[in-house]
Amino acid sequence: MKLLFDQGTPAPLRNHLDGHDLTTVYEAGWSQLENGDLLEAAEKDGYDVLITTDQNLKYQQNLSDRTIAIIVLKSTSWPLIQNVVTHIVDAVNGSSPGDYLEISIQ
Repeated sequence: MKLLFDQGTPAPLRNHLDGHDLTTVYEAGWSQLENGDLLEAAEKDGYDVLITTDQNLKYQQNLSDRTIAIIVLKSTSWPLIQNVVTHIVDAVNGSSPGDYLEISIQ
C-alpha cells in the first residue's frame, strides 16, 4: 500500500509499517498544502492511506467522496503511540478506500 504521513505523525511509526511504500507530506513537497488540497493531491498521486493527527479533519472536509483511507491518531506523542502500534498496523492493513478511522491513544 502507498501510505502518506501528515505533519505531526511521528516518524518512528514508519519503522513498524514494513512492506508499504511510505512518504511524508514533507518528502512529497506538500507541506504548504491545506487539508482539502492535500487530500486531492494524495488521491491523484495514488496514495491509499493518509495517517494524520489532525482530529478536526472530519469537521473541516467533506470526506464522503474520498477514495483515500484516513487514519487519525488522537495523539502526537510517540511514547503513547508506541502502546497501540499493533492497532495502527492492523488499521492500515485492513483499510479500504474511503475508510475513516480514529485511533484513541492513552
